[in-house]
Amino acid sequence: MNMSDADPAGPVPGRSGKDLPLRVVSALVLAPVAIGIAYLGGWTFAAFWGIAAIIVMWEWATLVAGPGRRSVLLTGIVAVALSAALAASSTGASDALRDLRFAAAAIVLVMGMLALAAIAPRERAAWLAAGVPYAGAMALAPIVLRSDAEFGFLAMMFVFAVVWVTDIAAYFVGRAVGGPKLAPSLSPNKTWSGSIGGLAGAVLAAVLVVHFSGLGGIAAAIVVAIALSTVAQIGDLAESAIKRRFGVKDASSLIPGHGGLMDRLDGFVAAAVLACLIGLAHGGIDAPARGLLIW
Repeated sequence: MNMSDADPAGPVPGRSGKDLPLRVVSALVLAPVAIGIAYLGGWTFAAFWGIAAIIVMWEWATLVAGPGRRSVLLTGIVAVALSAALAASSTGASDALRDLRFAAAAIVLVMGMLALAAIAPRERAAWLAAGVPYAGAMALAPIVLRSDAEFGFLAMMFVFAVVWVTDIAAYFVGRAVGGPKLAPSLSPNKTWSGSIGGLAGAVLAAVLVVHFSGLGGIAAAIVVAIALSTVAQIGDLAESAIKRRFGVKDASSLIPGHGGLMDRLDGFVAAAVLACLIGLAHGGIDAPARGLLIW
């Protein structure tokens, strides 16, 4: 799904343009799966993102702590799994019970973060603890957005479209135009032209989603798309910075041609969290997707 790291405007240590066909094939498989599961919603959707969050926690802990830290890894995974299960259990619950379970899920993440910080080696405690809310957000943000029965699926399509088109447009515009590097110390292939192209693509994707869904509010959709695209790109760069900090190329080798889930979902998790916060602020816990889409 994330193609920007393969931008051939400059070399990427350990990665070749020959990976691109494999990356495209993987993306063509994963994208329909994500869309289909978003359409199904309910427990299937919650389980999908809960499992993704657990894998991301495993990748984060392995990346930051290295091998041989079973207690640290187990603590993080248990916290993320329990939080995701609480959020998933809100499916079909009454409004009051749903709100209580979402709150409990957030509290579990905080408790897990504190517990992990207490048992982790001091020099890496902060890094390890940060993985709990990061991985937890991978599950909670999509589950909260999709919990809106009327607009949840459309909200997920909006976020998917913005993030995926940001990636694709950034890759091809950066490849075609080149120019100054965006953050050469973090990701040597990303260019300003690619970043701007990604923003433009995100705006176009958002306008199309809103137009064909008949929602209206084009101006608001453009503003939201720019915000989501921007944080998605920041999330991508932040994950690159973390990998450089710990001297690794990929978070794992789980996805052929792509690396790990962290590598592919770094922009998505940032955008999904912001989309969830916007939706909650504007629509409340009862209608977060409506709050994101309708102004």
